[in-house]
Amino acid sequence: MVGIGLIGFGYWGPNLARNFARLKDCRLVAICEKNSARAQEAARLFPEAEVTDDAARLLENKDVQAIVIATPVAHHYDLTRRALLAGKDVLVEKPFTQTVEQAEELCALAKDLGRIVAVDHTFLYTGAVRKIKELVEDGALGALLYFDSVRVNLGLFQEDVNVIHDLAPHDLAILNHITPQRPTSVVALGSCHAHKSIESLAYLHLGYEGDFVAHFHFSWLAPVKVRKTLVAGTSKMIVYDDLEPSDKVKIYDKGIMLAQEEEALNRIKVEYRTGDMWAPQLSNREALNLMAEEFATSVRTRSKPLVDAQEGLAVVRILEAAYASLRDNGQRKEIKWP
Repeated sequence: MVGIGLIGFGYWGPNLARNFARLKDCRLVAICEKNSARAQEAARLFPEAEVTDDAARLLENKDVQAIVIATPVAHHYDLTRRALLAGKDVLVEKPFTQTVEQAEELCALAKDLGRIVAVDHTFLYTGAVRKIKELVEDGALGALLYFDSVRVNLGLFQEDVNVIHDLAPHDLAILNHITPQRPTSVVALGSCHAHKSIESLAYLHLGYEGDFVAHFHFSWLAPVKVRKTLVAGTSKMIVYDDLEPSDKVKIYDKGIMLAQEEEALNRIKVEYRTGDMWAPQLSNREALNLMAEEFATSVRTRSKPLVDAQEGLAVVRILEAAYASLRDNGQRKEIKWP
């Protein structure tokens, strides 16, 4: 049995608690929550777990092998570091840390101590994203042309981070997951409409070596909720709509064909190819349940999780460069990779 200690029982904590409590090889040993009303709710829902407002009790508890952190990002670095030094494996909510420096330090510390650090990028465990990755790896799309994502809704406004920090980690993690390429530059533009220093609307453009590009639109100010991604290749194109109840992924056999006309070598003829559309069958298993099971397996077997600290660092590296661009009025910023 893997003993789990959960720190944070706010927005996402109850979902994590529910899934770890259901795993047959896990035991939810303790929950830390400083808000008294939320702590009472945790005690009601999970009477078998000790509920406390002191994180140190979880870190000292010998029945706890792994710490799950579901707090605001400002606390991720300190809590993860303390958990590692206490000899615990860690699963931390996205984004991994506030800065690249913090993430790099935690990666090095986990390696030195032989501990596992996983980052909860839940979308990578969905049947939709797993199918998209399979199609890309199998070459079904051909060479990738672009990745275009829209993630907008009305709220939830955050008081400590902007819309990029809130929404971008999902799509950046998906992009990094389906392609081994890493962006070389970023341009970020945004505007503040509810708080004078916190962007509620933003656009990101990632540049890559070659012709592949990625573009993102994030907003807390949209009248409707949209979660749609386009992944285009030279052979086929994908439309991924996370709000679709069934056919979340649709593959279109559409594209263009370029031909050089013989009579004018400098004239390119564009022809359009229109073929079938099909929607593959996807796994309906709850992504968070699969993530929790994989993390528990990693703790037991010491195997590498799907989203380890290095993958969490990769997302933070892009976010940090995006902030630099945002603060410099949209100037392109290079992203340096080790």
